[in-house]
Amino acid sequence: MKKASKLLLMAVSYLAIFILGATSGMIHPACYAYVGAILPLLFAFVYLKTTTMIKSFGAATFLNGFLLVLFLIAGEADWTLVIGFVILTALAEIIRKIKGYDTIKGVRASFIPFAYSFFAYTFHWWTDTEGSLAAAVEEMPAGYDEMMKPVIDNVPMLIVVLILTIPISILSIRLAERTMNR
Repeated sequence: MKKASKLLLMAVSYLAIFILGATSGMIHPACYAYVGAILPLLFAFVYLKTTTMIKSFGAATFLNGFLLVLFLIAGEADWTLVIGFVILTALAEIIRKIKGYDTIKGVRASFIPFAYSFFAYTFHWWTDTEGSLAAAVEEMPAGYDEMMKPVIDNVPMLIVVLILTIPISILSIRLAERTMNR
């Protein structure tokens, strides 16, 4: 399989993980709001494989750029997603450059900001609560917006989940390394 085909497969896999995370909201709004903390368990495999194929600048840019283009085309990209992706991608690329493109330290450290990418997608709940609740009334089953409100108002839980994402992302990249080395 050629490198371009493998990279496209990684990008599509990354999109599939995002879709999986987004559809978790069908279970409960808390799933959608907080699933970003456990998605690094899957993101790590895609990111690690992508960094083995892109051994210089561009692994995080390729993956988040692919999604950003698709979200812009689909009309799903709001300003929090765009700004979040740009900041998280830039941090990942800068850290990987500083720590070394061809080092596992560079991949491990750069994965931490990259692991937060799904939160850039969901953060509109906290920056545009009224708009998010209105969209829920239009798009989701009756009463979904009422279930969303306590989730959005529980900012301490959001902070806990954001903090927990760091050790989960560290564990995830290590797990991906061990699994893919076999």
